[in-house]
Formats: sequence, structure tokens, C-alpha cells
Amino acid sequence: MPETSNPELLARLAAEVRLGRLGRREFMSLAIAAGVGTTMASSVWTSNAFAAPKKGGTFRLGMHDGNTSDTHDPGTYLSFSMIQLAHTYRSYLTMITPTNELGPDIAESWEATPDAKNWTFKIVKGATFHNGKEVTADDVIASMNHHRGEDSTSAATALLKDVNDITKDDKHTVTFKLATGNADLPWLMTDYHLAICPANSDGSIDWQSGLGTGPYKITNHEFGVSTQLVRHDGWHGEGAYFDEAEMIVLNDPNARQTALVTGEVDAVTQLELKTLSLLKRNANIEIDNVPSAAAISMPMFCDQAPFDDVNVRNALKLAMDREDIIKKIAFGTAIPGNDFHVAPNMPYHPDDIPQRTYDPDKAKSLLKKAGAEGLSVNLSVADSVYSGAVDMCVLYAEHAKKAGIDINVVREPNDGYYSDVWLKKPFCMVQWGARPTPDVMFSLAYKDDADWNESHWKNPRFNELLRAAKAELDQEKRAAQYKEMCQLARDDGGTIIPMFTNFVYARNKKVQHGPNLAASWQCDGARAVSRWWFA
Repeated sequence: MPETSNPELLARLAAEVRLGRLGRREFMSLAIAAGVGTTMASSVWTSNAFAAPKKGGTFRLGMHDGNTSDTHDPGTYLSFSMIQLAHTYRSYLTMITPTNELGPDIAESWEATPDAKNWTFKIVKGATFHNGKEVTADDVIASMNHHRGEDSTSAATALLKDVNDITKDDKHTVTFKLATGNADLPWLMTDYHLAICPANSDGSIDWQSGLGTGPYKITNHEFGVSTQLVRHDGWHGEGAYFDEAEMIVLNDPNARQTALVTGEVDAVTQLELKTLSLLKRNANIEIDNVPSAAAISMPMFCDQAPFDDVNVRNALKLAMDREDIIKKIAFGTAIPGNDFHVAPNMPYHPDDIPQRTYDPDKAKSLLKKAGAEGLSVNLSVADSVYSGAVDMCVLYAEHAKKAGIDINVVREPNDGYYSDVWLKKPFCMVQWGARPTPDVMFSLAYKDDADWNESHWKNPRFNELLRAAKAELDQEKRAAQYKEMCQLARDDGGTIIPMFTNFVYARNKKVQHGPNLAASWQCDGARAVSRWWFA
């Protein structure tokens, strides 16, 4: 972007041009007012007008991590394929924009009381489900209540635990009434479980039919195999440029990449990083490498031996050479983790907590202190978790040998990994998508009673701080609270964070997108189908 007194405004103007909402005369006038010279403004207009989205065609996306055990129940969404699909056929109150800001989806606006205890959302008028039914406050309330209450089986129950009530102010307005203030509530509404579904007359939701109010509607679907979709004419938002889409599950990374090279698909999620350099030589392929807050985690059950001893947990953290893993497995497309789940590009990241480094000698001394010399553990993993996931665990096992630790890498089936292994086996490898704020991540996976507390870690001080930080409006106090929480997770917690991964995916050069890509999920925040277009 050229030099200007207001680069953010110029970027927004360029985006309006690409979306076809701003003509040349108006763009030039506004750009010059933003401090851009006539020649440069003309260049920006030309480059962006040429890249304006065009409608048409069938987009085929090859996706990783699809399972026959997947369902349409938003409370049970687990796999990356279902997350990709969910953002294509369903909508949310809010969304993460390509510039990683908070934007509207079904809610066109929202506001809070000064104590952040009451949040009111205005629903877009005229938005419809795929069967033509209008989206109303009743649908929003039922969709949220699906994740609330003792009888709920949703993994997102913990996120809404502080919601006392959700009331209907009018047909298109709802208010969330909280027990304690939550400054992050609109961000929390982007969680992929909190999809808007049609309400039944009894207050439950119809998730079984696969109806949504997203940019595309399903015409044919087989879990773990493929989904065919067509544009939803009642879509309330921008985008949906393709006439049709096909989302194909290709769990094997080689099959996925081959399908892209041979033209069987137009884009793929999660590349095989070891062949990245070769793929870069293909003139027909464009690679997107997006730094993110997505993480690899290795949770250890803190209530089960040998992981119930903090010295054992810290020994296993110290027995990993993260820099070696990033070099050999991620091929440089990641940054080291520090055993707390707040990435450097997330708000409130504590820069001054020392980075944990490989120290097999200290690991040995901790094992001796725990009376666990000669430690032997099983580590479960599957190829579908991450490109090179099995190789990464094998490399970690080599690192750990210098600390006197025997790690037996157990290769699990790809199909059903997140339903049969994660949260079931005491030591495994997991890939987490990026979450927008520390509160969302900690509430999902670290809170003592969270369904996804993957390490079974329960630290009273951590949970006390989590409750306090959620409602804290003083930013300095809130930052100090999150720093202490990160330190507790690092030094006492049961989760190893080897690295925060970049999202590395690819597309045929005929597939175009805007200048920014959301870093919340693979393929533009899992919204490639609705945000991208054919040149």
C-alpha cells in the first residue's frame, strides 16, 4: 500500500472497489482526500478494479480432517472439514473479517451496557434460511440455548455458562443478560459451534435437516466424503461469487496436493510442507502462507499418572527441541510455543515471559525429583492432525531420549481421531484453530469445568483470574491478569504447546481473493467458498 496520511482508509476504499461498490470518480476523490497523489491513486484504482470479484463457476475445495462420524449438530463440531462446511452453509451472529477484525453476520449491530453485563444484538431484516423462512429472534435464542443448560451436550456450553438469560426484545432484537460482565461476548459469538439454526416450536433447534442461513445451501452430502452446494439467493451478506461449490474430503495430504496439481480441485487446505518448495515451482499454483494463532498442543491428563506430577509434566516440556521441530517439520512456517495458549499475534500476549528452551539435563533432574527416572509414555497422533504430525512426534521422541524419556509414538487412524482419541487418551497431539481472544481459548480448553479441558488441569488461581479478567474493563489490569494466567499454564499446566502454525494452503491461480486473509481458520477463516472467486 502506498504512503498516505490515512493508509487504513485507503485500504478500505480499495476493498470497496474490489467488491464493485465504488466507482472510479468517487474512489479518486476520496483517495486524494486521504493524501494519495493522483498518479498513485490511479494505479491503486487500476489494480483493484481489475481484481473485482466476478460471479460464476463451480468451486471445488479439497479438505483435510473429515470423518464419517461428523454430524450437523453444531454443538458437536470437531473436525476441520465440518468447520469449513459450517462457515459455508450456516451463519453466526458475528464474524472474523479478512483483516481479522470483528464484523457483522446475522447481527448487523450490537451494543453493551457500561458494565458489559447486557449485550443487545440487532438481527438483519430479510435474512432467510435455505427453506425460505425468515431468521428471527426466536431462531437466535433457540440456537444459543442449544448450548446452554445441564442437559446440553454441546462443547460450547462453557462459553455461555455466564449467560443468565437471552430475551426477545422484538422480532429482530435479542439481549444477552450475563451474571458477570464479558467484554469479549461479540467476539465469542464467532465460535464455530454457535451457528444459527431454525427454531422448532418447542424452543429446540432443527439441526438434523442441515438447514442454514449461510451463503450456500446443501444439495447433496455424505459425512467424511463430500458436499455439494449451490448459492443461497437469500444470503444477506457480501460474497457468494461461485454459482456452486463442492467440498471434498481428502484426508491424505499427498492425495490432496495431487488433486490440486492435476486440476481435480481448485484449492486445498493444509499443504504437505515437506513438498512445499516443489509446489512453489508450479506456475499454475498460488500458495497462501498466513501467520496465525492456530496451535499444536499435546495435552497430558493431569489427574492420571505419571502426568499428575508437575515435575513430570515440565520434564516433558523441557525434553522438546521446538526450534528443531519448526525447521524440520514446519519448514519455517511456524513460531515456537511457550506452553501457554496465547499466540504473539493475539491481544494480551505477555512478551516478557521467558521462552522455554530445550534442556534435557534439567528434564532429567525433574524426573529424578518425581521418582520417575526411565519414564516411558505413549503419545497418540494421526496424519490428519497436521502436515507431518507423525514425523513430528517421532522427532520429539528422539529429543526426549537425551532426557532419558521413552516416548512410544502410537499412530492412530485418521477417521474418527477427534471422537475416539482426543479427550479419551491421556497423551495425544491436537491441532487447535485460532481463537480471537485469550478468554475464548481459556474458557474452551483450560477452565476447570470446560468440556474441552483436554488436560484435565484444575488450578484454582487460574480459574479465579479467568473469572476476573472476563469482566475487567481496565486494559492494564486485564493484561496483568492474563500474564499471570499464562505463567500458571506454562509452569503448572498439563499442555505442551510446541508451536503456533501458519495456515499454509494453496489454490489454482485462476482462483482469486482480496489482499487480506483471515487468520482464524484455514482458507480465509473457513470462508473461502463465499469470499473467493474465479478470475
